[in-house]
Amino acid sequence: MSSSLALKTTTTTNAFEHQRINKNPMTIFTESKRQYPRQFKIFLDYLRLEGNIEEQAEQFYLKAIENQQWAEDALMNFVSYQKERSKKGEISDSTIPNYYRATKLFCEMNDIILNWKKIARGLPRAGKAANDRAPTIEEIRKLVEYPDRRIKVSYSR
Repeated sequence: MSSSLALKTTTTTNAFEHQRINKNPMTIFTESKRQYPRQFKIFLDYLRLEGNIEEQAEQFYLKAIENQQWAEDALMNFVSYQKERSKKGEISDSTIPNYYRATKLFCEMNDIILNWKKIARGLPRAGKAANDRAPTIEEIRKLVEYPDRRIKVSYSR
């Protein structure tokens, strides 16, 4: 790790203050969801960056600061690749935004400015979580007529 990104200790728990004091680009994930590092690593592996996640993150950070257009293109290509995997049934459409959020958090907390609106346009639209509907009056009547006590409890006063 380069000296400009050397790890400095801090006692603050505020993620924003911590990131400004601690120059290691991976420190944001310590205050984040546990899955974000794993999801971010999938993106970094897609870019074929060498090393462990910290080394990959540093390489991505340095490249993205130097050439933000490269970072945008890389993320849009990654989203397209994941959409293809989704069409094949390898992953769910709802998984793709998780990769996006982890990468966006890393970039925002490390002052990597990207056009997030443009990147987000490539994300799949959220579908319905369930195909639920309200029961019809006839379906409720059938439930009331059913002799099982366990069902009667669910609608009695």
